[in-house]
Amino acid sequence: MIKLKVNGKNQQFDGDPEMPLLWFLRDELNLKGTKFGCGFGMCGACTIHLNGKPTRACLTPVSAAANASITTIEGISPDGSHPVQVAWQELDVPQCGYCQAGQIMSACALLAKNPKPTDADIDSAMNGNLCRCGTYLRIRAAIHQAAELKASAATKPAKAGAKASGAGTNFAPRKSGKQ
Repeated sequence: MIKLKVNGKNQQFDGDPEMPLLWFLRDELNLKGTKFGCGFGMCGACTIHLNGKPTRACLTPVSAAANASITTIEGISPDGSHPVQVAWQELDVPQCGYCQAGQIMSACALLAKNPKPTDADIDSAMNGNLCRCGTYLRIRAAIHQAAELKASAATKPAKAGAKASGAGTNFAPRKSGKQ
């Protein structure tokens, strides 16, 4: 029996300890945000946080996550209010959206470690997260914007009852009054 914590909830796994963590998350826990891309850890679509570090779930056996804390895209922010999610939505980063969960997970890990990344820092941290649509410039801009949002939120007191921007793992285009 393997015990682990996923998105803050205690979980147990009683199966093949060499099964990729990706399949446990998707098939056993029904957390479909973490995507299967290449199966070789090369594309980053399956990026999760394992004890706070970005990790490829397709290569990580469940046994390697024993007693660990795992965060998936669903666990970043239930209401979509994380600065990275907000910036992604505001800048309309995704096109097809397939790689975006992994991109967001890598961006969140970067900003947790480096609150004011340079372009070079971003490029280095995001290296290995592939986007077939080529939205790399929007991804970089969103990470810069998320850093600013995070910094401004740290200096402002939280408003009681404040609502999130509606950003989240549903990446449908925002509806605005502009046509």
